Amino acid sequence: MIFRMAKPPLSMKPTGWFQVAWSDEIKIGDVHRMTYFGTEMVAWRAESGQLTVMDAYCEHLGAHLGHGGHVEGEVIQCPFHGWQWNHEGRNVCIPYQDRPNRGRRIRTYPTVDRNESVYIWHDIERREPYFDAPDVFASFGDGSSAADYYPQQRLYRETLELHPQYVLENGVDFAHFKFVHQTPIVPVFTRHDFDDDVSYVDFTITFEGDDQQNIEDVESRVEAINGGLGIAVTKSYGMIDNRTISAVTPVDDRTSDVRFMVYIGRTPGRDDERAEMKARQFGDEVIRQFTQDIHIWQHQRYSDPPALANAEQDGFTAIRQWALKFYPDGLGGSAADLQSASERGQKN
Repeated sequence: MIFRMAKPPLSMKPTGWFQVAWSDEIKIGDVHRMTYFGTEMVAWRAESGQLTVMDAYCEHLGAHLGHGGHVEGEVIQCPFHGWQWNHEGRNVCIPYQDRPNRGRRIRTYPTVDRNESVYIWHDIERREPYFDAPDVFASFGDGSSAADYYPQQRLYRETLELHPQYVLENGVDFAHFKFVHQTPIVPVFTRHDFDDDVSYVDFTITFEGDDQQNIEDVESRVEAINGGLGIAVTKSYGMIDNRTISAVTPVDDRTSDVRFMVYIGRTPGRDDERAEMKARQFGDEVIRQFTQDIHIWQHQRYSDPPALANAEQDGFTAIRQWALKFYPDGLGGSAADLQSASERGQKN
């Protein structure tokens, strides 16, 4: 018997940037099949290196471009009748006719090739992107780049029964660190900024020491940037230098793909094999801790309204209110419900 979690009362078609592949999965001339937001898509890379993500079916007679379609220079050619489509989804050639069909167009998605990841802009209202996908280096404005870090380490879990908002809410959940990740001290959040489409959360944290230490003595911290519901990037200080990217993309009305990437910083003056091995071990540990969260998320029921402790109210109210803006169909946990739940908790 297959046990299925309750479908979350949240739209699985939010607006924003979402990862659909890694860049090295789509080399020049490749046609890559995938399904996201309940839609079959293909990603293909032209000879110039330009990457295109579009709906998978040819507008002629509906052949699937991911099953036999191939790249010809700067276009993708349908395997059925040879119709050719460019990066804008426009038909540019019908091989047995002297002019293309200018009236039909395959839907394409705004695409960004960044941090070794392929991101698409998804919006059921088909608006143009109105905020940028975060960059795990440039978005922190510190002049860093991938050259300062060891090669990216990755985790990929397919079609898990979880919603992207679960992962984002984890970013304001100070209490889980002690119980899920066994941190010796509960983190203190120093910044919650949910004023814009890109939000910021900073907190002080340590994974070492004991529960007798004071949070004021902890010098390590994490800065997080949330680019909508689909992508979050972090930068850590005071511990081993690391950056992470978490990317959660809905597949259908129940499941999402989860990708997690880690960069471990190089130590100036040390570029030997032992240093790289230690960096990889630390990256593996960061990934292991993320899998602890995944285990919770994939068995979680969305609680709306939740029973919040007083100290949790501000963070969860802010992030759920912020999340509402990414649901064009209006489906998301309401800040009013959160406020009401918190007030009930204070009376009990």
